[in-house]
Amino acid sequence: MTLQIVDAGRGRHYKDFIKLPWKIYRNNPYWVPPLRKDVSELLSPKHPFYRHAERKLFLCLRNGIPAGRIVGIVNHRHNEFHGEKAGFFGFFEAVRDPEVAFALLDAAEGWLKEKGMEFCRGPVNPSTNEECGMLVDNFVSPPFVMMTFNPPYYPKLVEGAGYLKEKDLFAYFFDAGGGIPDRLEKIARRIRKREKDLVVRPLDMSRFKEELEVVRSIYNEAWEKNWGFVPMTDEELDHMAKKLKPLVVPEMVSFAFIDGEPAGFILSLPDYNQVLKHLNGRLTSLGIIKAIKASKNFKSGRCLTLGVREKFRKKGIDAIMFAEVWGYGVRSGYWYGELSWILEDNRIVNETVTKIFGARHYKTYRIYRKDFPDV
Repeated sequence: MTLQIVDAGRGRHYKDFIKLPWKIYRNNPYWVPPLRKDVSELLSPKHPFYRHAERKLFLCLRNGIPAGRIVGIVNHRHNEFHGEKAGFFGFFEAVRDPEVAFALLDAAEGWLKEKGMEFCRGPVNPSTNEECGMLVDNFVSPPFVMMTFNPPYYPKLVEGAGYLKEKDLFAYFFDAGGGIPDRLEKIARRIRKREKDLVVRPLDMSRFKEELEVVRSIYNEAWEKNWGFVPMTDEELDHMAKKLKPLVVPEMVSFAFIDGEPAGFILSLPDYNQVLKHLNGRLTSLGIIKAIKASKNFKSGRCLTLGVREKFRKKGIDAIMFAEVWGYGVRSGYWYGELSWILEDNRIVNETVTKIFGARHYKTYRIYRKDFPDV
């Protein structure tokens, strides 16, 4: 057996890089194929992320056949914000062969060392503002929209290459079929009665540009102190808003204002992975027909983001926003959903979603780290 690591930044190797997951997950019923154009967009130097970042694509050939891939990433904005010399790896896929995984990780680490990085962290695709984390449990259910998925052997491959757990990200499952939990509903009523200046409302699509400014005023402040968080640039936030706009259901987005001042927001989406499953990575006519049919039967959704500005915390605003979105889901016939992801050591939020929202921790996604002792 011969292994070769090649630059996958262009040409045939780039095409093989994009197509490789279809080989890895060929017989896996839970994998949801991403749209190939979306993956290419995330890797394109034209993406706003790369205004402050660099990346290097690697492909591993085993006896001349693609067997694995990885991207080395240097996020200069992250390093400036956190005062680190952190390198990252992402978009990792590999056959069940430790030598392939080791060769890929070694290639990414070598490039990161050349860039002056002191350790490697991942997976992030390409940052914590996008998909990130490696699934380490519950491999027998499909991922929700914009969450990762991988075979059970991936953690062992990465750990075998010297990576250790740095942080776990929790995903919570909640059953919506029985309506809003009594405790959540009681708390929501109490908060409305107590907070006389509180206004909670859904997204107004007719004023989308103005609504985006409200998000902008909340987002970076609400998450500023979270582990691994990097503030989005205006260009990145505009790009993400443009991407999400066709997918947004106004009633699944909720804003909170206190005395007219933006206090928090929550963003949820229908589980579009149910649609992506039928497209198999491409927007073909037949796939679109199947997807449209599937979209009419949405029974689940994911809460992607729930944030409250620091000065408005501990007022129960998160609970009332979640209750509003949950109520819409119940009225629309949703049966269940996912709230993800939450840092393992965010005690207050983890307790809130279990004790008040009635959700249960059912999946764990791990961020790994490997220090470079010789740097």
